[in-house]
Amino acid sequence: MRILVVEDEDKIAAFIKKGLEEEGYAVDMVGDGETAIDYALSADYDVIILDIMLPGNDGFAVCREIRARGSSAPVLMLTARDAVDDRVQGLDAGADDYLVKPFAFRELVARVRALLRRPREVVPSRLKVGDLALDVRTHAAERGGRKIVLTAREYALLEFLMRNKNQVLTRTQIAEHVWDYDFLSESNIVDVYIRYLRVKVDADFEPKLIQTVRGAGYKISDQA
Repeated sequence: MRILVVEDEDKIAAFIKKGLEEEGYAVDMVGDGETAIDYALSADYDVIILDIMLPGNDGFAVCREIRARGSSAPVLMLTARDAVDDRVQGLDAGADDYLVKPFAFRELVARVRALLRRPREVVPSRLKVGDLALDVRTHAAERGGRKIVLTAREYALLEFLMRNKNQVLTRTQIAEHVWDYDFLSESNIVDVYIRYLRVKVDADFEPKLIQTVRGAGYKISDQA
């Protein structure tokens, strides 16, 4: 899952980014409204965490602009303002939720998860491909009744593959969804993590679920 954090206070931004990455999310971070619009429209973010008080365009303007230009990514507005009028203005601008500073990080994560449960298309909380099962709420994975222990990044990659089962995904599609911009220059990072997943998901099982589509990318499927 990929999240855009728009926050101009460096300490808060770094705190949010570090915490979300520890939860297994890929996080891009920007500090002004104009850049936020560029980022929001250039990638398919699963959630945008948007501060209201920003240099240049404020959060209200950013939200209105990305909605007007077709972005449907869930937006969580994050601000020190707690007046009812401000909350209403934010929601009317197209935000999906609102969190007032100071906040507990676990509440931020809970709100992000709640927004992810309202996807642009209905997705079950338990994903299955053959005898491989993944619980998106607990991040628990198992195959043939055997528990599979995944790192946060391995989980993110496996979830993305399983949400798109039987579909060929290019390396670029995978990288843009599972990693942030800092990783995109590492051209073999997708192949490395596919190998990690194969060791855990396929090595001791039949049939092999993670498939290479030569010249195209990867897919996960229980079909030959």
